[in-house]
Amino acid sequence: MKTYLLVYLGSAILVTGLMPVIIFIAKSLNIYDDLNVRKVHTSAIPRIGGVAIVVGMMGLVIPVLLLNNVIGQAFRAEQGKLIALLGAAVFMFLVGLLDDICHLRVRTKLLAQIVAAATICGFGIRIETLVLADWFTIDFGWYSWPITLLWIVGVTNAVNLIDGLDGLAAGISAITCAVLVCFSWYVGQPIMTVLMLALLGSLTGFLFYNFYPARIFMGDGGSLFLGFVLAGASVLCTTKSAMLVGLALPTLALGIPIFDTFFTILRRFLERRSIFSPDRSHFHHRLLDMGIHHRHAVIIIYMVTLLTAGLGMFMMATRNIGTVFLFGGLVGLLMVVFRLVGVVRLREVMAGIRRKILMARRAKEQKRDFETARILMRQASSMEQWWRAVRDTAEQMDIAWLSLPLKNAEGVDHTLRWRRPGPEPAPDQLIDITLPVRQKKRKNSALPGDQEPENGLRLSLALEVDQSLEVASGRLALFSRLIDEYGLEDLPSIRRARDVKKENAGLDINNYIPSIAGYTGDDYVKLKYNHRD
Repeated sequence: MKTYLLVYLGSAILVTGLMPVIIFIAKSLNIYDDLNVRKVHTSAIPRIGGVAIVVGMMGLVIPVLLLNNVIGQAFRAEQGKLIALLGAAVFMFLVGLLDDICHLRVRTKLLAQIVAAATICGFGIRIETLVLADWFTIDFGWYSWPITLLWIVGVTNAVNLIDGLDGLAAGISAITCAVLVCFSWYVGQPIMTVLMLALLGSLTGFLFYNFYPARIFMGDGGSLFLGFVLAGASVLCTTKSAMLVGLALPTLALGIPIFDTFFTILRRFLERRSIFSPDRSHFHHRLLDMGIHHRHAVIIIYMVTLLTAGLGMFMMATRNIGTVFLFGGLVGLLMVVFRLVGVVRLREVMAGIRRKILMARRAKEQKRDFETARILMRQASSMEQWWRAVRDTAEQMDIAWLSLPLKNAEGVDHTLRWRRPGPEPAPDQLIDITLPVRQKKRKNSALPGDQEPENGLRLSLALEVDQSLEVASGRLALFSRLIDEYGLEDLPSIRRARDVKKENAGLDINNYIPSIAGYTGDDYVKLKYNHRD
């Protein structure tokens, strides 16, 4: 017991003494947290407080290896796993510290997390077995690797994302440490007890400087270190006991950051944004938007965490299926809290899912229509066939009408018109667009200087907006691509006419514009090509 007490007090005192030095160094090196629209603080605050947390924990854990008692012997017996866990955690801290100083890409940090998690998995720290009841045990086999990786990376990012208010991530992590201390002591795991007491002491000393109004932030270095240690420690607890409660307790203690991360990813996915994109819709931001003071919002989250984690402690006394029911009930309680705050709205989620499915289906249909239209446009060898392909494509892509003004060699104006059969859409459901009809540049173009003609053709059209502007713009982009790739000047009949006069440097493109032999309403248009010698 003396060892436990010395570890906790020693780390707390060490961090408390280090903090003024860390603050001075951060100010000297101008390492401050960025001010932007997502931040709630309004002044520059140092952001390398994680250095003190790491030093405070390591400074008390490492000497325990040298103790000549039961705890020291237990540490030396698991020396390989401990070195792997603490080494990977320090690696995560260095990655986060580098991000605090020079801003790394999100994908770079994610790759580092996967590498660190895979490292401790290789040393045997994996979720291999869970005992749900005396009569039911889950053996994950090789699935233990992806499950463990997902858990460690998920918890690490959850702690990192919740670090948005003064003292929030540190306070939640301290509660989680206390819960794991109780559990590891209950099941007789002195290694985990010492690790969590050392981390708890570091967070206690850090909170004196980090609670509202904060004088220093832990930064990404501190939050990534915290999340990784807590995730790895809970896996190590499960490895030793195989009890569900070994994962259930930290899940409940970290319930707000874990579920906040899950709903954040879901929200960004439904909004068709990158899951790495920043926003201001986290759980703690919702509390602030409700008019709750900064300090009170943090205390409310503390109380919810203490409630769920405290009730979860009863799982250590329950047996068999009762543990599962208690865990499920507490998860349901967390969902109610998220619903009350406004993070979870089932109706909006379902609407978002339906919209996502509809957009995916529409995109697939548009792609299919586009590929069919490309075949028709590619096979067109005359103006007649080209216009037919354009009309068929327009009908498939919900275009209301087309208009293409032409002028033949004699200077007579003609206009090709097409209107889609059926009821005419309301004017407020149409978008009028004009597209240039041109060909792709060719090295052996018959036009002097390989330039487009000044009086090029212009195709006018009206696009119907049936679902949304985004869907309509997708159809327009595909239709415009067809017109751009398969212009009139690429037709074989026109190229043959151009070859006849290619020696004429003063070639006028209007000499080869088709003239209409006959046109009545929306009937089939018969076209012929005239050339003025």
